[in-house]
Amino acid sequence: MKLNHLLDENSIAGKFIGELRDTGVQTDRMRFRRNIERVGEILGYELSKTLNFSAEKIKTPLGHSELQIPQDEVVICSILRAGLPLHNGLLNYFDDAENSFISAYRHHPNQDEHFEIVVEYLASPSLEGKTLILADPMMATGGSFVNVMKALEKMGKPKKVHLVSVIAAREGIEKVAKEFPEDSTLWVGTIDEELDERGYIVPGLGDAGDLCYGGKLQH
Repeated sequence: MKLNHLLDENSIAGKFIGELRDTGVQTDRMRFRRNIERVGEILGYELSKTLNFSAEKIKTPLGHSELQIPQDEVVICSILRAGLPLHNGLLNYFDDAENSFISAYRHHPNQDEHFEIVVEYLASPSLEGKTLILADPMMATGGSFVNVMKALEKMGKPKKVHLVSVIAAREGIEKVAKEFPEDSTLWVGTIDEELDERGYIVPGLGDAGDLCYGGKLQH
């Protein structure tokens, strides 16, 4: 699996990710969602450079212009609910993409630190021969991406798979590298080295879903 780390180079993305982490800023839910969306736009722009292009002639008011236009059939699949702002950022750039949504959450069967990733809801077009972009802002253990990809198998085999996250833990990167095809590509804003005993990213930013949309009742 190829890894692309956005903050390997200095850019405005560092400001957006810094505000996502900052406890003094992240309580503004609208700004938090918008910053995830912004990082999604930047990651989507970088990802777009790897697509397949062909020349098309465009008619202008004064003549014609030949441009290289992407040809891939793109499907963006976001993991609910935290993935929605990231989905919007990607969709701002891949505005003609098809869309897929899936739920994945941590279930603690014994009410302790052990958890399993449960996938329930799925709405998706066919993925056969298409370019699939899986989006989840936080990749901790990598279990959500792995279980979601298994759930999507019945929708067809994609031509290419891209994983997109704002923050990824090193352990999660290693897991998806083992579980996904070698020609898959992982796009991350930044990388954190640790998980705590509950499997949350350190330093991370907290619960992205709650910060986007408010707290939830556990079941």
